[in-house]
Amino acid sequence: MSINTVFCFLPNLGGPELILILLVVIIFFGAKRIPELARGLGKGIREFKDATKEMKNDVQSSVKDEPTQK
Repeated sequence: MSINTVFCFLPNLGGPELILILLVVIIFFGAKRIPELARGLGKGIREFKDATKEMKNDVQSSVKDEPTQK
């Protein structure tokens, strides 16, 4: 997976811009808090995916349970 597919919502983001963003994050949060922030972000994304998957399953099961009308 290339860096362009990861940041596809920012099409003109190149190497120097990524380095600048990384430096700003390190300055604001410090090197010790970055793993904690990444863990929290990963946990939030995982919970969001689980919730959307659960909603999708609920919708699919409710569609299957409805009787067809003629």
